[in-house]
Amino acid sequence: ARSIVSGLFAAPPTEPPPRSPDTMLRASASRLMGLAHGAAARQSTRTIVTAKLPDLAYDYGALEPVISGEIMQLHHAKHHNTYVTNFNVAMEKYAEAELKGDVATMISLQGAIKFNGGGHVNHSLFWKNLAPPGECAPPEGELLSMIERDFGSLDALKTKFAAQTVAVQGSGWGWLGYDKATQKLAVATTANQDPCSTVGLVPLLGVDVWEHAYYLQYKNVRPDYVNAIWDIVNWKDVAGNLAAAK
Repeated sequence: ARSIVSGLFAAPPTEPPPRSPDTMLRASASRLMGLAHGAAARQSTRTIVTAKLPDLAYDYGALEPVISGEIMQLHHAKHHNTYVTNFNVAMEKYAEAELKGDVATMISLQGAIKFNGGGHVNHSLFWKNLAPPGECAPPEGELLSMIERDFGSLDALKTKFAAQTVAVQGSGWGWLGYDKATQKLAVATTANQDPCSTVGLVPLLGVDVWEHAYYLQYKNVRPDYVNAIWDIVNWKDVAGNLAAAK
């Protein structure tokens, strides 16, 4: 009973003294710094996007006589690998700049990311688009039907593709792509290492017309290289890309 009575008549809790404006400002600043450090910590642990050189599904010499083993080894192990390395370096620098809020550096790295990232994406598709001559069969099914609908025939597609791809000024790529808006196939080209997506198409088949892709074998006669490559086009892979795009 004594404890109940004493509790009823206990003195009310003491109110803390009002804080001065300076104290409140320091407290707010401390909270903001804590939030900033927390955000930085979260950013610093974020996984950086990295690329890896893909393995080929065939030996370097498997595409002969269309593409020599020497070209394939240099193209895959040297050129593609360089794009992978430089892309990863650029992405690491971008992540560091983003962490620091260095927008100018982030902007300056866009070119390297597009060029090297595009080189990696394009070549990764290119290797799968190709297969040893004995394993290549003509297109069939839905892919063939769409080729005939949109180009008239497979030969007409090859003619159109070759004409536009051979005409690429300097270095670049020729593409057979799928236009999701029209649900049709289309032929396009891009400069340098620009991906097919930059022209609004989903890539189905890409042909590299940088000189490193053919010069050791075809010298400066690009048309011979483009016309010969049809013998090693993996139409099954192209059809799979079409199915995935739809």
